[in-house]
Amino acid sequence: MNYRDFLQKVIYWVINPLVKAMVRIGITPNIITTTGFLLNVAAAVLMVYAALNHPSDLSYLGWAGGIILFAGLFDMMDGRVARVGGMSSTFGALYDSVLDRYSELVTLFGISVWLSNTGYVWGSIITYAALIGSIMVSYVRARAEGLDIECKVGLMQRPERVVLTAVGLIFTGVFAGATSFDPVLILLVPLFLIAVLANLTAFWRIIHCYRQLKK
Repeated sequence: MNYRDFLQKVIYWVINPLVKAMVRIGITPNIITTTGFLLNVAAAVLMVYAALNHPSDLSYLGWAGGIILFAGLFDMMDGRVARVGGMSSTFGALYDSVLDRYSELVTLFGISVWLSNTGYVWGSIITYAALIGSIMVSYVRARAEGLDIECKVGLMQRPERVVLTAVGLIFTGVFAGATSFDPVLILLVPLFLIAVLANLTAFWRIIHCYRQLKK
């Protein structure tokens, strides 16, 4: 069992009581998916608001990171509710995937706006590179699965990207008052890792598909 499977089992054990309660009161997976998306939009709006009105107050970034991390729980619960409640559907799977992409796009957009508006131009460029990598990781997998190829290889899948982004934002807010270093570096480091590893993962998946098709 790899670390992702182990963590997934632990998280499912924690959220199962809540999942069962949701099933009992009739909350559908699509409602949960939509709620998670709206939370990510709220985080992006908060960062844009901070960029335009309170650019020097890093606590807004911390709160945005907390919202993104909280929204990530909904990303896990929708699929769990679908399975436990017997509500799985082809449209639900499509809807979940589409809103996952939108969620990632809007949060990285919010970060990019904040960075560009506060003078971190290189940080904004790194965020854009992370955005490209994030989209291409998902696109290559979707395209591969359309060709009947299982394609889950790589180091920077969506859960890792969400956690790195959220944790970077949270700790930027936590260390907002630091004077010995620039707290924004706490955000830029994970964004740089996502930019590099997500794009490497996309190419890794392309190579994986090439090898599978050559068999």
